[in-house]
This record gives sequence, C-alpha cells and structure tokens, in this order.
Amino acid sequence: MQMKKILVTGAAGFIGSALVVRLLKNGENVIGLDDLNSYYDPSLKESRLKEIQLFSDASECQWEFYKSSLENKLSLKDIFSKHSPDVVINLAAQAGVRYSIENPYSYVQSNLVGFSNLLEQCRNYSVKNLIFASSSSVYGGNKKLPFSEVDSVDHPVSLYASTKKANELMAHSYSHLYGIPCTGLRFFTVYGPWGRPDMAPMIFAKSILNKEPIKVFNYGKMKRDFTYIDDVVEGIYRCCQKPAFTNDEFDVQNPDQSTSFAPYRIFNIGNSQPIELLRFIEILEEAFGLKAIKEFLPMQPGDVEATFAKTDLLENWIKFKPSTSLEIGIDKFAKWYLNYYKN
Repeated sequence: MQMKKILVTGAAGFIGSALVVRLLKNGENVIGLDDLNSYYDPSLKESRLKEIQLFSDASECQWEFYKSSLENKLSLKDIFSKHSPDVVINLAAQAGVRYSIENPYSYVQSNLVGFSNLLEQCRNYSVKNLIFASSSSVYGGNKKLPFSEVDSVDHPVSLYASTKKANELMAHSYSHLYGIPCTGLRFFTVYGPWGRPDMAPMIFAKSILNKEPIKVFNYGKMKRDFTYIDDVVEGIYRCCQKPAFTNDEFDVQNPDQSTSFAPYRIFNIGNSQPIELLRFIEILEEAFGLKAIKEFLPMQPGDVEATFAKTDLLENWIKFKPSTSLEIGIDKFAKWYLNYYKN
C-alpha cells in the first residue's frame, strides 16, 4: 500500500514533533517545516528535531525537514512543487495569549498571512485533507460550560484568539470555493514531555525546582482542561485518516457551527475534565517531591477563568476520546523534565 505524503508545519514544535514521530511509526512519508524562531529557546526545538532524526535513521522512515516559515511564499511553493503532499497538517503559528498583547504584528504575519499562503498552496496542489490547529481560546468570553463546537465564538478576548477564529473562517471559504476537505481542531491546554516553556507546566516545574515563587493568577480561581500530548496526537492522527466531508443535512436557516455545506468540520480536542489550578500545582508538587511557593495575583488581560471541552462530536467522528489522567500525564512530564534538564 502506498503511503500518503504528509506535510507537517510547525514540525519542531511541541505538538508537531510528537505528531511527526507518530506518523513515522506508522510508516508515513513525512515532510516537516519549521522556522525555529526565538519565541522560546530554539535549542529545545532543535532537540526535538534530533529525536525525530534518531527515530527516522533507526527505522529508515522517509523524513525530510525544511527550515522555513509559512510567510515565505517562494519557499512554501517550492516545497509543494517538490512533494505535492496528500495531507497537510498546519501546526505552525505564533502561539500564546499574553504574548499577543505585546507583539500583535507577529500574530498577523504568522497566523493570518502565513495561513493564507498555505491555503493557496493547498488549492494549487489539490490537497486531499487539510487539518489545522485552532484553539480553545476562540471561546473567549463564553460562560456556558462545557464549551461546544455549536456555540457562537464571536467574542474573542485576545488577538491570538481572533487569529484562530479567522483561520477557521479562512479555511471554510477555501473548503467551499475549492472543495478542500478542512478539519479544524480546537486544542485545550496541551501538556506533556517536550512541552512549551511558556506554558504553565514548564514554568511551574522550573519554579518549583529552583524554589522560586509561582505566579498564580486570579488568586488560584482558574480551571483548565489539561489534555495530554499523546491523546492530542492520536486525535490528529485519526483525523488524517478521515477527511472532512459535507453535512448533507446542513440547515442554512439554523446553521450548525461545527459542520457545513462544504467539506469542513470543527472539533474540540480536550480531556473533558477541567482541573482547578491549585490542584494542578499539588500534582506537580507530588511528582517532584517539593512544595511550591505561591504568589497569588489578579487575572491577566486576555485570560479566561475556565476551559472545559465538550468532545462528543470528535468521539463520534474518529471513535476516540482523550482519557489520560492528569496524575499519569504529570508523572510522565516530570520524569522527562528531570532527565532533559538534569545538566
């Protein structure tokens, strides 16, 4: 059986690198793209790429990496011209809610200009399945929990969230105009080994081990739907096997926000078990065998009190539901962290 050619953008990122390994394990032909920018320490991204290369060399899998960005139209066109991928998984983006307040233009360039460049290449090369990263942040000011894909997401509270909502709309227009099957995945607080240094697990772990105060925003009255990396990767992988198709029962008078008359779908991918931030810190303390020093602070601009994913649509679509408990996931994360940063 001929393997699909799969392009993964953001291949040196947290989710991207884990996904690449999963695809290679299945014998897929994988092309990776990442600009290795300095939003956080590029050495971590380079270490992820080394892990991928070690696996690729040992298994003789087909893996090719390009250091470039979605904003580089000529480079992107060359990659598509050379490989003509069957499946494109877009995980390249400028991430981070708080950073978007200080550096708005980087989000416009990466998340809007870059994504439009990618959509154009998907159109030009008749990509059979486009999967793209959205975010739970699109739910913005919504108070109704759990967050459902059929809810309105028209009131974002950060520029980052706005760009992710825009990605969903842009993908829908290309799906409608050019018949590109598009699946958007709204990730809910992904954590685990090889995670991002700007996210709570890594920040808290570093502070706990260095005996430095942890900044606990909203005085600890926060809940997050922490989702383990392996569960997220499995969800993406299964979506690779099932391109979006039209909803023949779509009602234009009463539209379902998660489907369309075009081959387009939107899914939440979360653990559906929101955990209070203070409980999350307790589990980290148990994993590292140390007590955290907590500094309680008010809510930050652009943040939300709680996230909670309703995931029945994804479960019905791919017959999979994230289920890794926080205790198991944090234990794996802590072991990786201690090993990676032991020097």
